Amino acid sequence: MQMEKMMARKKQPVSNEFVLFDVFYEDGSQRSNRKVPSTALGGMDGDAPARTIIDEQDRMIAEKSGLPALPIKSVRRSGGKA
Repeated sequence: MQMEKMMARKKQPVSNEFVLFDVFYEDGSQRSNRKVPSTALGGMDGDAPARTIIDEQDRMIAEKSGLPALPIKSVRRSGGKA
């Protein structure tokens, strides 16, 4: 009797772990594909928590770079229409 080998499967990446956002700054610059955990979005607040999370990311980047964080004008999901 031949025994089949059991092989461990590679864990498949979860495609909905993060939602990507485009960030528009008051100086006219833009950053694309900023990652926000999908667990922070939805519910009654919708995508509103994304701005808070991105503000925090920008603050941490600014601290590390020594440059001031730019004020955010707006955020929207990447691939969305203006």
